[in-house]
Amino acid sequence: MEKDFQSRDDLIVGRNAVSEALRSGRAIDTLLVSKGERNGSIGKIIAQCRDNGVVIKEVDRKKLDSICSGATHQGVAAYAAAHEYSSVDDIFALAEEREENPFIIICDELEDPHNLGAIIRTAEAVGAHGVIIPKRRNASLSYAVGKASAGAVEYVPVARVSNIAQTIDELKEKGVWFYGADMDGENWCETDYDGAVGLVIGSEGRGISRLVKDKCDFIVSLPMKGKINSLNASVAAGVLMYEIARQRMSKK
Repeated sequence: MEKDFQSRDDLIVGRNAVSEALRSGRAIDTLLVSKGERNGSIGKIIAQCRDNGVVIKEVDRKKLDSICSGATHQGVAAYAAAHEYSSVDDIFALAEEREENPFIIICDELEDPHNLGAIIRTAEAVGAHGVIIPKRRNASLSYAVGKASAGAVEYVPVARVSNIAQTIDELKEKGVWFYGADMDGENWCETDYDGAVGLVIGSEGRGISRLVKDKCDFIVSLPMKGKINSLNASVAAGVLMYEIARQRMSKK
């Protein structure tokens, strides 16, 4: 993810700048702190970020120098989020407002910001109620994601949680059925996506993690007629989202 840090242009540099961003209520995606730096106002910044659920990463000072392009960072910098994160409750509230069964997309360690942005864009198009991502080892609501979503981040609630597997357990208690997109599953268009749906999309290289896969109620697969054995994560997600939406519309 460090390579992604350098490519983003939403950087806030220095203690005063980061403190003011937090004070103004600006959505902060990630706080970068130089290893060993805890003196002065940095401790207060870290505490406030923890209270706000911001991901905090310790980086080597030389690395932070490079990320900040030589600007005086005083041991701290932050990336602003493209949009405020929502909560899982916000997603359910939107479904209730529309008088619909929840339709949620869960991304399990999806690292490419362009894939996440494309998924959010398609989720908005099909009428999904929200997207859930983990705090660690996953693309976040960076400006690259916002751009790839073509503005859909303004309309689709995105919740960031500490533990995807635990969140799935909690959502199952609320009546959500989970469908994992992976190989060797049921045919995607012969599956009944009735009721409250949680569609799980795995990482680009590894797919759905074993623990999360085991918690899915169904595994669904797309047929591969060519010589390669996988699709781009956002493409697979788009096909499945539209099938879920098609079935919902036909039942209406």
